Amino acid sequence: MKQYNVTGMSCAACQTRVEKAVNAIDGVTSCAVSLLTNSMGVEGDVSPEAVISAVEKAGYGASLKDGDSTSGTVNTPKADALADKESPALLRRLILSLCFMIPLMYLSMGGVMWDWPLPSFIKDNPMTVGLTELLLAAIIMVINQKFFINGVRGLVHLSPNMDTLVSLGSAASFGYSVYILFAMSSDLTAGNTAAAHHALHGLYFESAAMILTLITVGKLLEARAKGKTTNALRSLMDLAPQTATLIRNGKEVTVPVSEVRRGDTFVVRPGESIPVDGIVTQGISAVNESALTGESIPVDKTVGDGVSAATINQSGHLLCEATRVGEDTTLSQIIRMVSDAAATKAPIAKVADKVSGVFVPVVMGIALVTLAVWLMAGQTAGYALARAISVLVISCPCALGLATPVAIMVGNGVGAKNGILFKAAVSLEETGRADIVVLDKTGTITEGKPHVTDILSARERGEEDMMRLVFALESMSEHPLSRAITEWSEAADIKRLPVTNFSAIPGRGLQGEIQGQMVYGGNAAFIRSKTKIPQNVSDVADAWAGEGKTPLFFTTDKEFLGCVAVADIIKEDSAAAIQELREMGLRVIMLTGDNRATAEAIGRQAGVDEVVAGVLPDGKESVIRELQTFGKVIMVGDGINDAPALTRADVGIAIGAGADVAIDAADVVVVNSRLSDVTAAIRLSRATLRNIHENLFWAFIYNVIGIPLAAGVWIPLFGWELEPMFGAAAMSLSSFCVVTNALRLNFARIRNPKAYRRKRKSEGQLLTVSQNINQTNENESEEKAMEKTLKIEGMMCPRCEAHVKKALEAVEGVVSATADHTADTAVVTLSAPVDNAVLKAAVEADGYTVIDIL
Repeated sequence: MKQYNVTGMSCAACQTRVEKAVNAIDGVTSCAVSLLTNSMGVEGDVSPEAVISAVEKAGYGASLKDGDSTSGTVNTPKADALADKESPALLRRLILSLCFMIPLMYLSMGGVMWDWPLPSFIKDNPMTVGLTELLLAAIIMVINQKFFINGVRGLVHLSPNMDTLVSLGSAASFGYSVYILFAMSSDLTAGNTAAAHHALHGLYFESAAMILTLITVGKLLEARAKGKTTNALRSLMDLAPQTATLIRNGKEVTVPVSEVRRGDTFVVRPGESIPVDGIVTQGISAVNESALTGESIPVDKTVGDGVSAATINQSGHLLCEATRVGEDTTLSQIIRMVSDAAATKAPIAKVADKVSGVFVPVVMGIALVTLAVWLMAGQTAGYALARAISVLVISCPCALGLATPVAIMVGNGVGAKNGILFKAAVSLEETGRADIVVLDKTGTITEGKPHVTDILSARERGEEDMMRLVFALESMSEHPLSRAITEWSEAADIKRLPVTNFSAIPGRGLQGEIQGQMVYGGNAAFIRSKTKIPQNVSDVADAWAGEGKTPLFFTTDKEFLGCVAVADIIKEDSAAAIQELREMGLRVIMLTGDNRATAEAIGRQAGVDEVVAGVLPDGKESVIRELQTFGKVIMVGDGINDAPALTRADVGIAIGAGADVAIDAADVVVVNSRLSDVTAAIRLSRATLRNIHENLFWAFIYNVIGIPLAAGVWIPLFGWELEPMFGAAAMSLSSFCVVTNALRLNFARIRNPKAYRRKRKSEGQLLTVSQNINQTNENESEEKAMEKTLKIEGMMCPRCEAHVKKALEAVEGVVSATADHTADTAVVTLSAPVDNAVLKAAVEADGYTVIDIL
């Protein structure tokens, strides 16, 4: 997506006009214009020159945002690009306007209507009063000439906007008052001074000036409120350090951060911000990463750990190697992602855009009808004109145009502060509409790596004595289960004993000599080949297996040692987060490739509604597609193995992204590895949706009530009459109210478990779907179970393969057999269950050794 700055827009009608002009260019696939940030995002095969030309022909200005005009490369937004440049200019205009508005109001309202004191040379001559009012009003109109310039430009390009309405209302008041002034001169010429004094009450110079002044007040309030919507993004930009301390030729050199290159070595002292992303090469410290993750607890860093730009080194002295610099740092990616999201448009905004596109012409038509009706009703031209002007100045397309983007901008900012990144406005909207949440097991619900969960010692000397031997044996292996035992033992400060004659038996276990005795560890089948497993240990191990744990058995050549259970445990916050998802009215399904027994054990611990097991990565996408027939689906995964499912889901959430926030397959990226952040993302989306609905309601209802009131519809019934200046005041506040309401999102309770709940949809059909998926997976597993793979030692050539094949095919129940001496395997296809011992005996009778049967 290429991003552009757009100038000259004043309301939602302008926004719609620019979008329409750009979308008409051949090659443009989508265009989203943001009135809030005066920016535009364009996708498609089109040159920047063509886009800029189309915008200029529509009557506005455009330029590439922080990019090269030929390449269209978009860099990370800079803080000064989001600086509030509009408010100071509006404040100056307002102060100048008030300097002339106050005497004008004193003269027109106080002096003429309420007989307040005036100099005699003014008070005694009605023409002097009128000319003074004209002069003061004209000065205010010149001060606020921008309304007239933009309004006339809109009319010339056949795209009238809010400024057109304001300028028409002000100009009509001024023009009618000039006409009355000429009529007064005729009365004075005829010597009718009383009639001239009475005509002063028909002047609308103060209305012409007050309309512009009040709209400027509203614009100022709106600009300041809009400025606050980008506070979160600006605060992220302000975090970026300006300098870095590099090691060059053995000396410390302070340079601008823009000069840091990948591979440079930089120093970070306690209390300093880390300038770029890197890897710690020397030192130990605690780093505060709250700026990126929202997590206030510092994270310990040591050699080999990654660090990110804008995080703060709190304690130790660190030496790091730069790995990501400039636009590639995590901070820059987050800023770019939040900025890109603001440049996109939520589907909910389409209704407001359609209305905005025809709003101004319709209002102009209503004003003309109002004028005609009151004239036909016998009212004076001044009275009818006042009603028409009220219609023009009370109508506000801005509130409609701002209703959605301000809420999206604030919502994105709140998410960024909490380590939740929405890639587009549609992601922020759709997340809160979901009915089903599908969670990947490994790394999402669970830690993603095995841990020691239980230890059962059969030795009289106890657990620690047993674990010395177990630790020594397992420390020799790099297997994930071995690493889990090694980490546990090191944390328990167990002494490592020396091991000799170590060997690993694939698929079975380990063996080695420790303190003069052979020690064996592995699965039950391997240990049973060495010794007898006590029944009580076997029973406990079976119970562990039923809980989704992997039991590992250990023995020496003299005695049985015991059993250790290893499992991928669920994260601390997973069960609570899943319970919160259910209380929020969502159906929670765990999707995993594990066998059903293990998956259901984890599912029970986590508290999910349904478990879909035995699904391979390429099959997850089809499961998501089937679930989508019953509602909108969120898929939560790691963003790598789950890419097809994340892409297929209505909303894909990648959890635990860390520094890799630019995950293509995900719509939402959660920096931390906490499932509770997923619940926070959903609450934030729901809060944003609620806020958008409130804004749209206010924007629509304001015009629905205000326009008939201004037109005088209620005068015959209730006598309700609205003067043009009060209509202008109402218009000036409407957009301010919408923007201020959006700012309330900064206080959204996205971490409150009781916030933003709703009732669940019917579950019956969904249960059936889950059961059908599981049954299909079980059938596929049974079909696969009719094949067995034998690991065989001793095959040296194709002749050996033929011997093994012949031996296996001679076994009753074996349909066919294929042997491969290069892989040391043989695969048999069975027509009926065949005991592993029978297959093993057939092969070994031919002189080969069967190591394992899978």
